[in-house]
Amino acid sequence: MAEVPFIAIEGPIGIGKTSLAKKLAIHFNYHLLKEIVEENPFLGKFYDDIDAWSFQTEMFFLCNRFKQLEDIETQYLRQSKPVIADYHISKNMIFARRTLQADKLEKYEKIYHILTADMPTPNMMIYLHASLETILKRIALRGRDIEQNIKPSYLAQLSQDYEEYMNTFERLHPDIPVIRINGDEMDFVKYQEDLKCIIEMVEDHLNGKKINEVNTL
Repeated sequence: MAEVPFIAIEGPIGIGKTSLAKKLAIHFNYHLLKEIVEENPFLGKFYDDIDAWSFQTEMFFLCNRFKQLEDIETQYLRQSKPVIADYHISKNMIFARRTLQADKLEKYEKIYHILTADMPTPNMMIYLHASLETILKRIALRGRDIEQNIKPSYLAQLSQDYEEYMNTFERLHPDIPVIRINGDEMDFVKYQEDLKCIIEMVEDHLNGKKINEVNTL
């Protein structure tokens, strides 16, 4: 990979994005970019009443992620310092399309495209996915109070949205490798061998090797 490595990890809530990002950042000695989640003052209200608080919640995330990526570009990527992030800013549209009413979605989408038009784009994606049962277990395990009121139906819809998004992403960006990790079959937090396998796949891509499918591990 000739470009400065900029790896983004994506997947539904509770799937383990931050845990994997931390482990890979340590292994490769990359700067870790973590999304702001619990600092969002609207998030708890959002999970209680999505319709009433979705616009405020999504705008907070968008503005903060924009600022983070702006800083990452100037302080790291332009200085040839590799970065691994536990999100891709395009996730904003996944959530916005699910939660915003049509009139607010139109306003939000205009702002999103203005802010992200010249943002740095990851040159590798890692997509974590799993069954609803696994996702619910992991959310319960990490015990964030603000997540305890998330409805399983919302998580199921979100997982489907992510799957459709990633399929579209691969069609639109054939030059950006996507590593798919099945969370039902791999647990990189519990098992070192699973983490080692993921590291090897990332190394293969960094070295220019092509991997067709890796979600059957």
